Amino acid sequence: MIIIEAKDVSFAFDEKQKIIDNISFQANENEFVSIIGPSGCGKSTFLRIVAGLNRPTGGGVFYKNKIIREPIKNISFVFQDFALMPWLTNVENVKLGCSRINISEKEKEKKAVELLGTFGLNGFEYSYPNMLSGGMKQRVGIARALVSKPDVLLMDEPFSSLDELTANTLRYDVLTQLKMAQSVKSVIMVTHNVEEAVELSDKIIILSGKPSKVLDIKSIKLKQPRNRRSKEFLDIVDYVYEKLAQG
Repeated sequence: MIIIEAKDVSFAFDEKQKIIDNISFQANENEFVSIIGPSGCGKSTFLRIVAGLNRPTGGGVFYKNKIIREPIKNISFVFQDFALMPWLTNVENVKLGCSRINISEKEKEKKAVELLGTFGLNGFEYSYPNMLSGGMKQRVGIARALVSKPDVLLMDEPFSSLDELTANTLRYDVLTQLKMAQSVKSVIMVTHNVEEAVELSDKIIILSGKPSKVLDIKSIKLKQPRNRRSKEFLDIVDYVYEKLAQG
């Protein structure tokens, strides 16, 4: 089943600044899709179009065959810079993800506390974000995105600001949580890290430089968890790098 479909999506600030040029692909049910391309090629802009935060200047993005024109409750977003409200506790930040759900404040708090616990943040529920490390802040951000049980999870370079050891741990935690959170049908992640894309993805959308076009769509059939040192893994990494070099 197709969950998200991009059809000839283009975006330009004006006639001389075309950023995205006719991007098309599908994100199917139970599929983790990564979008990778050179810096400045419009990856994050495209993800914001999928989220309904930006309007394309051509084409459109569809959620279950309905065009996305504004943010919808079935799609959640994880930001690169955490985007936590510093004046709110961690529980209150996660509860923001329930803003479109018609449940009581008590039930929202219960869901937030439980989810923070599953991300290893027991004891920090009523602390403020400034008391957390970068990895802990991103766990709060991911919990906020998952608390509403969305169909689609969008992630904009969610691990790029973390050290590699923390990023590796959080990648594993995210995959574990996605398996537990059966509501999430599709994940679309923007990244500039080829190895990360190959480790997590069922499909990689490889973009050219600006204005970005789809150079290739690479399916990955390797079983999880993936061994970054295996020949099969490294062959796919080399393939993606070669395609990026062509763009």
